Amino acid sequence: MTLTASLEYFRVLALSLAIIGIAPAAFAQGSTPTQPRLWDETERVDRIDASSVQRLRFLTVLDDPPFAFLDKFGKLTGLHIDLVRAVCDELGIAERCQIQALPYDELVSALEVGDGDAVIAGVPATAENRRSLIFTRPYLLPAARFVTRKTDGPIDDPAASFAGRRVGVLAGSSHERLLRRDMPDIEPAVYTREIWMLNDLKTGKIDAILGDATRYSVWLAGTGADGCCRFGSGPYLAPELFGNGWKIAVSRRDQALADALNAALRAISNDQRFEQIFLRYFPLGIY
Repeated sequence: MTLTASLEYFRVLALSLAIIGIAPAAFAQGSTPTQPRLWDETERVDRIDASSVQRLRFLTVLDDPPFAFLDKFGKLTGLHIDLVRAVCDELGIAERCQIQALPYDELVSALEVGDGDAVIAGVPATAENRRSLIFTRPYLLPAARFVTRKTDGPIDDPAASFAGRRVGVLAGSSHERLLRRDMPDIEPAVYTREIWMLNDLKTGKIDAILGDATRYSVWLAGTGADGCCRFGSGPYLAPELFGNGWKIAVSRRDQALADALNAALRAISNDQRFEQIFLRYFPLGIY
């Protein structure tokens, strides 16, 4: 990440934390799912006139639920699909928007040769990718959360509450690094297979797990958890470990398109349309 990109991310991060009144280390847990606002409502962003756009082609993937996947009718759906529709509606070009799914490793090359105009599939804004791509501001921030059994109740201070106790993490994951770096008094129970870790949590062989909040929000809301568990603490943000958020990518030759997408994302965020989309796929939230 370039210095400019780093400053942009931390400015957005600090702003989102300030808006909803939380500390940078971790969010306070509330009973209602919360989606942080990533835009300053007082920030002036000019509305873009996209009436001359003949066609806007978004590229995504098929196998990234709940962001993009095929429903039982074989129709492409998910958070990213709904977000694209909202963006195109905001730009006034809904009837001229298209969404095509490709294998993940073909997305950037397809964009570079002009087979698409924008990628919405979690492509990371790395220094290498920034050589050929422009990224919008983030519309969603990654976070880690502890998951515990419901019988244990919420944990106000995981570092103290789990000191000397076993917390499951996946081997080599950023969550294992976070646990070892920031909470050395907790004993990591390192797993090579997620299903083993989840089963041990359900049966009480470990006290909690620490992992990706988006992934475990879906698990907790589904049948796999069997109603066993809950988020046991507020989320932890660590962009140096988890990345700098989900963004839309466009070719470096399309700065005007990036500006238009940013304007649309800001409007969708500030009038809570994104929050409605977000809670449709993450009813338990992730923050």
